[in-house]
Amino acid sequence: MRQVVLDTETTGLEWQKGNRVVEIGCVELVERRPTGRTFQTYLNPDREFEPGAQEVTGLTREFLADKPRFADVADEFLAFIDGAELIIHNAAFDIGFLDAELGRLEGLGKIRERCAVEDTLLMARQRFPGQRNSLDALCKRLGVDNSQRQLHGALLDAQLLLDVYIALTSGQSEIGFASDTGATTAQTVAVVARIADPALRPRVQVDGEEAAAHAARLAGLQKKAGRCLWLEVEQAS
Repeated sequence: MRQVVLDTETTGLEWQKGNRVVEIGCVELVERRPTGRTFQTYLNPDREFEPGAQEVTGLTREFLADKPRFADVADEFLAFIDGAELIIHNAAFDIGFLDAELGRLEGLGKIRERCAVEDTLLMARQRFPGQRNSLDALCKRLGVDNSQRQLHGALLDAQLLLDVYIALTSGQSEIGFASDTGATTAQTVAVVARIADPALRPRVQVDGEEAAAHAARLAGLQKKAGRCLWLEVEQAS
């Protein structure tokens, strides 16, 4: 499965007010592993930043004056993401801006016509309801080093989001339910429910050392993924 972790930086918060994309950063994954391929470009927005936006990115009109416009890089950008599943934090924001940029050109359609989209903000809200789920907050909670993130930058943020996404989903991959297997959460629960049936359990005798190692393994999965179905089954039985 091919995925692309994507982030943008913009001149303001709302594309509806004419704000533009000033940077795009992408990192490619295949089978949940980085390939080393990235896409990054700064863009000349042909407009001023809204108050506060320039301070977030550290970019200036002077720096962006000689950079390409979105129309100049659209084909290269679309070729990089075409057919991939996009991993985006707060996808509505980035997709809205990118669709607005595409809408200024003819015949390029919309992002979701080319790519599936996975929103890590929605994933985090389901995993950590009622908590702060910004990229910085998730880096801290999941043990991702973001010490170099003094300012927002699209490629750096995409690289951090890659690590956050792997951490958010690592529990599934480690126990054999990675997303590329096609197993849904409901299917996973059904499998565990069958295993929980005493009539279907294999009779295996383990010594104390093996039992301790098993408990430590389950505790590790619980800590990394936020939930461990095997541990819940054992605690309920």
